[in-house]
Amino acid sequence: MRTCFIFMGSAGSAQQRAVKLAGMVLLLLVSLVSQAFLPEPARALTPVDSNKTYIVGGDYYYPPYEYLDEEGNPAGYNVELTRAIAEVMGLNIEIRLGNWSEMRTALEKGEVDVLPGTVFTEERQSVFDFVPHALIHQSIFYRKGSPSAKSVDDLVGFEAIVQEAGSMHDNLVKHGGITVILTDTHANALRLLASGKHDYAVVANLPGLYLGRKHRLSNIVTSGKTAVSFKYCYAVKKGNAELQARLNEGLSILKNTGRYQEIYDKWLGVLEPRTPSWTRIVKISMVVVVPLVLMMGAILMWNRTLKREVANRTRELHLQQQQLIQADKMASLGILVSGVAHEINNPNSLVLLNTPVIMDSFEDLWPILEGYYEQHGDFLVGGLEYTRMREEIPHMLSEMQAGGKRIKHIVEDLKDFSRIDNSRQMEVMDLNEVVRAAARLVDNSIKKATHCFSVSCSDSLCKVRGNPQRIEQVVVNLILNACQALSAPDQCIALKTFNSPDRKGVVLEVRDEGTGIDPDHLPHLTDPFFTTKRDTGGTGLGLSVSTTIVNEHGGVLDFVSEPGEGTTASLRLPMFRRTRP
Repeated sequence: MRTCFIFMGSAGSAQQRAVKLAGMVLLLLVSLVSQAFLPEPARALTPVDSNKTYIVGGDYYYPPYEYLDEEGNPAGYNVELTRAIAEVMGLNIEIRLGNWSEMRTALEKGEVDVLPGTVFTEERQSVFDFVPHALIHQSIFYRKGSPSAKSVDDLVGFEAIVQEAGSMHDNLVKHGGITVILTDTHANALRLLASGKHDYAVVANLPGLYLGRKHRLSNIVTSGKTAVSFKYCYAVKKGNAELQARLNEGLSILKNTGRYQEIYDKWLGVLEPRTPSWTRIVKISMVVVVPLVLMMGAILMWNRTLKREVANRTRELHLQQQQLIQADKMASLGILVSGVAHEINNPNSLVLLNTPVIMDSFEDLWPILEGYYEQHGDFLVGGLEYTRMREEIPHMLSEMQAGGKRIKHIVEDLKDFSRIDNSRQMEVMDLNEVVRAAARLVDNSIKKATHCFSVSCSDSLCKVRGNPQRIEQVVVNLILNACQALSAPDQCIALKTFNSPDRKGVVLEVRDEGTGIDPDHLPHLTDPFFTTKRDTGGTGLGLSVSTTIVNEHGGVLDFVSEPGEGTTASLRLPMFRRTRP
């Protein structure tokens, strides 16, 4: 900046001259300050020397990053990336791969210009300048059967093998408490571990996996956890800003043109999956994840449907199995009852046959006994006075005849109830007769449960078509359930038959004044094995079997109940209608 000083003439007052002098001083100060804060001219990089050859060092056995192939030529990710940078930047390079420790020392002495496979650490920053180009993960390997180690802290008190002068060499020494065993290559570290020497080997993850597979070291594994992650960099000697800038610029060009990614994918992409971009994630989701989610959703729905179907079939099988068991029991009972009925009916037939004869004989003896009484006075008959026995004997004979008939009726009802009708033959039947037969069959249970039992059968009840034996089984179950619901003998049970108001069905109502049913239990009354009386021997099959029978007849079985107020069971069967020829 150029500064001009203008001197004025002597004209004007002293005050004006003072103001002008102050202005010139101010201009001078502004000029000095401006020059102090002006940036220095940018220092231009030294032009590339086309005759100079840069020596690139590296590890001769560190695949897939850098190594000598079978023909002794440098290969790997670091080698190809460095050659690409040299190509776009017009650099002459010579790649020398050897012992890593020696290569690191050569860089420090200036015998090597750059190491492309150097891990960044705070300690190394005082010796080298870096250009990062990837991330490298260090993993802990151990023999199968040995305790796994997931972090460096787990190595304390053990022997750990590391590559000499490598990043983990510095790291483990700095950590302390670990016996560090040095070797020249990652391969030798893994071989030592596989041979049974020392406890762990800490090497880079990808080289460790690669070398383990190549040399078939099948007895060593890794926990799959990353012990430490580092920036993987180009390292130049401290102060070599020109070469650092060339490497950084060349790396930027490769990344912008996509060539860097090609090299990365070629050598590392298969072994070390990289984090995809959001765009790639969305694309993958649309192509793979979304259809997979839909398919999984369909599978879950199908699986749920299948489970419901299996559950339904299982319940049906259980029911059928119980019905078969019940049928087998009833068949056995039928055979037993048939034999017992024969044995009971034979002597009972004598009672029914001989009782009328005895009654007729007593009537014939009546005048003779009366004449004897008039002549000789009262006398004993069967240990009692004749005057008493002549009143009791006719009643006794009548009761004996009625009892014999009742025995015969009960035996016949029992035989009908226990008989298995495999044909399930339907016939036109009177529901009133079935209800009366069922009541007689369980008369003993009714008398034990209540002193208040009534049956009201409609005289105009329409006929129904069905199997009397199976409908009787339903009615018996309903009556027994009503008896079991009572808590005191003064509570009543009432049976009632009538035609439905729509004249399409016949209804039987079994109403009890018992304890009632919990509303939560009502929907499950007909479920197989559901019972609230398991402690008293209930199996939960009576109403389930009854529902099956009613459904076979095209009927409906309903329950209405209020806790503490009793229950009403309604059996509705379709009315029989004759079809015109």
